[in-house]
Amino acid sequence: MSRVAAIDCGTNSIRLLVADVPDEGPHTDLVRRMEIVRLGQGVDATGRLAPEAIERTRRVLAEYAETCRELGATAVRMVATSATRDAANREDFEQMVVATLGQKPDVVPGREEAELSFLGATASLDAAAQAHGNPAPRPPFLVVDIGGGSTEFVLGDASGVRAAVSVDIGCVRLTERHLHGDPPSADEIQRTEADIRAALAVVADQVPVAEAASLVGLAGSVTTVAALALKLPEYDPVAIHGSRIPVGGVRSVTAGLLTATRERRAALPVMHPGRVDVIGAGSLVLRVIMDAFDLDEVVVSEHDILDGIALRLAR
Repeated sequence: MSRVAAIDCGTNSIRLLVADVPDEGPHTDLVRRMEIVRLGQGVDATGRLAPEAIERTRRVLAEYAETCRELGATAVRMVATSATRDAANREDFEQMVVATLGQKPDVVPGREEAELSFLGATASLDAAAQAHGNPAPRPPFLVVDIGGGSTEFVLGDASGVRAAVSVDIGCVRLTERHLHGDPPSADEIQRTEADIRAALAVVADQVPVAEAASLVGLAGSVTTVAALALKLPEYDPVAIHGSRIPVGGVRSVTAGLLTATRERRAALPVMHPGRVDVIGAGSLVLRVIMDAFDLDEVVVSEHDILDGIALRLAR
């Protein structure tokens, strides 16, 4: 048994998992935290990480570092993804992490990000299906991780990853680029969808999507859409993990989010305050993916790159 800590620093959020990982079988969470720090604020427009965004991240990272020490994690890995890869001043960010955490972050390429997401997302799907009384989802899996700056597509099965690609259609990036109205205008939504479809043409060239037997969706945009489709009275990760949402449910939720004002979105009981501004774009990415690739349902995973980091660190 290994006690390890995984930190995932994305464009929108920074998350911590401290877990006990056995040599085989499921891991046990000791702490799982998520804070919205919007590290990627303005990166799409300026190419640089904003000083105030780095400072927001530092404050949360200091708390995470203390938690790792208190719980006695024997190994820690911090992975930084899309926003940091894109930034001209990523050295400023890396120096902050060394000063705060005592080690450099791994700024991983899109391919490794995809592999870690696939590992984390699929490791517990059979157990989650059993808990819901559903049959296990069939491989091969198309794992789709909708982040703040980018979205990863990974096709694979128990033997590993067959194909993967990362494209720049994250919920923060698309919101900053297009969705400025409250609610966004039809023209803004149309431009966003055109961006998504252009990226999906790249995906289709590099990933044989038609081979997938199951779509597995992960990260906050997908889990929030699932919570709304399931009409949960509050956010419940146990109810969400392993749930299956038909494409009709995704279309209905997306339409509702894109026509709602910010005030109405913020009032939804399952909505994290940090997702209010970007959930419309995130839900639209999922809906367009399902329509473009003719996928009739999404299996929702609460486990993702964070779990993949911990599993690979321990094993």
